[in-house]
Amino acid sequence: MKLYLKAGACSLAPHVVLEEAGLAYDTQAVDLRTRQMDGGGDFTQINAKGYIPALRLDDGELLTEVPAILQYLADLVPQKKLAPPNGSRARYRLQEWLTFIGTELHKSFIPFFFPGASDEWKKFGRANLERRLAWTNGQLAGRAYLLGEEFSVADAYLFTVLSWTKFIPLDLGQWPNLAAYQQRVAARPAVQAALKAEGLA
Repeated sequence: MKLYLKAGACSLAPHVVLEEAGLAYDTQAVDLRTRQMDGGGDFTQINAKGYIPALRLDDGELLTEVPAILQYLADLVPQKKLAPPNGSRARYRLQEWLTFIGTELHKSFIPFFFPGASDEWKKFGRANLERRLAWTNGQLAGRAYLLGEEFSVADAYLFTVLSWTKFIPLDLGQWPNLAAYQQRVAARPAVQAALKAEGLA
């Protein structure tokens, strides 16, 4: 498999999961401003959407979108318990978290990375993030991870999104459960391996 990524972007989540899963893979860095790949080549010829992540499967098919890629990878290695079994109530809870992270947290960061974003848009994004992070902080009370005591692919996604708070900046310290959670996930060997590979550790 090959993961198309940009260091520190949302593609870090499947990068972490590939490490957690112990699967064989290669990576290809993409410049999202020019849509050019390291070493040459137009990324839009790979993924017409023009954004990462994209995962080239062993049979040549391309899979895109963070939640789909994360669940696909988890299902390749069910013994690792990176996602609950399909059809279980817990699997729907996982999908609930993946949707929330993608739509309510991930998308709220857009104005901070969008050239020319207005101050009003950034103000709205920050206020939305603060509300959503406060709620997430409450959900983590008494839990090691989003689904309980076991790490899941949703944790790889939340960890990635929370790492962007330093660019705003937004201090996670005001939400103690989130701050402790971020440190706990960061300490995982697979997370450290992915961060190192992307030049972030």
